[in-house]
Amino acid sequence: MSSEAFLRDFHHVATIGATAHDGVERQAATADDGRTRTWFAGWMRDAGRPVAVDGIGNMFGLYEWNPGASYVVVGSHLDSQPLAGRFDGAYGVLAAMHAAERIDERLAGAIPAYNLAVVNWFNEEGSRFQPSIMGSSVYTGLFDRDAMLDVTDPDGVTVRKALADIGFLGTDEAPSAASYAEIHIEQGRRLERESIDIGLVESSWYTQKLDIDVLGEQSHTGATAMADRHDALVAASRIVLMVHDVTEDFEPETLVSSVGQLFVEPNSPIVVARRVHLVADLRSGDPETVNAARAALVRQVEELARASSLTINVRDFDIRPIRYFREDGIALAARVTDRLGYSSRRLPTMAGHDSVALNTAVPAVMLFIPSVDGVSHCEREFSTDAAMVRGVDVLTDVAYELVHGALAGDDER
Repeated sequence: MSSEAFLRDFHHVATIGATAHDGVERQAATADDGRTRTWFAGWMRDAGRPVAVDGIGNMFGLYEWNPGASYVVVGSHLDSQPLAGRFDGAYGVLAAMHAAERIDERLAGAIPAYNLAVVNWFNEEGSRFQPSIMGSSVYTGLFDRDAMLDVTDPDGVTVRKALADIGFLGTDEAPSAASYAEIHIEQGRRLERESIDIGLVESSWYTQKLDIDVLGEQSHTGATAMADRHDALVAASRIVLMVHDVTEDFEPETLVSSVGQLFVEPNSPIVVARRVHLVADLRSGDPETVNAARAALVRQVEELARASSLTINVRDFDIRPIRYFREDGIALAARVTDRLGYSSRRLPTMAGHDSVALNTAVPAVMLFIPSVDGVSHCEREFSTDAAMVRGVDVLTDVAYELVHGALAGDDER
């Protein structure tokens, strides 16, 4: 298939859930996510390919050339953050769809060692349902499926019900994977800054999240004396600053931190907050740096709780170790990139991706294309058509090598 056909499909998908400023909003298992999934299934049907939907909502477009053989799985995710960009996740799925068709044309009836499955993973983003990277983590056995189906969104809707409501709570058996490949926007500015075409991901950063519950006392904002207040939101605001400022204790660019979500109760303009729930996110390429930052934050939070006479509960969750991608997979991607005449460099991923989950079960290859200004998870997120086309070329050739047995071994899931 041509580059023009890929770009036409990519820009069409960006109209589903489109926002006012060229972004998209397709949070997991919402109506717009359902419409994108229906489009994916229709595209595969028109290409003559069956679609399997498993019990956590992962979708697989199946290219079976060698009956009984395992599958090289290629793809990403179609769900998004709120008011997000068009490229995160969706680019990888669309690139995989067109790579699969190109490989089928190139095979011209020949039988490779493996089949190919184009995947749309469920709930990679983790905005509506937490934790993130849910569908691929269930697929690889990192998360329990039933436990994930029972997860609720802020309105109390379970994953199970949300998937059923949009018609994508599947019952199909997921295809067995021999290897995995994914291409994604970098979501940083290293490739753009160095004018590099393709990033070859060698590892993921260590991630630690803290679930923090601040418990105060509800009271009247007008009638309660300042000295008599136990304001959970004031304390939570100080914690937000603590999380931000802890990075200053370490070398620049070695630690990132954030609080991206707050739930305030009762959230009334004339009531002092009785409870605030927030999630802190710490990431580094060095686990000891994260552990030191966590310890510093816990000490500061304990001191704040004592000084403000509040109860503040801190719970560790969603801890993700550094994952290293196989050297032979990185070398394969480098050879393909060189052969196509594109520049490349090795780099870690600071963000989480489905490839990190797959890499725990089968050999995985992760590729990046440049992000303009390094911006992501917002409507201004952008990568050029030329960069996307180069990425499809590289993914096609990497996946072609994989279906012919590159990286084959004893790692099949």
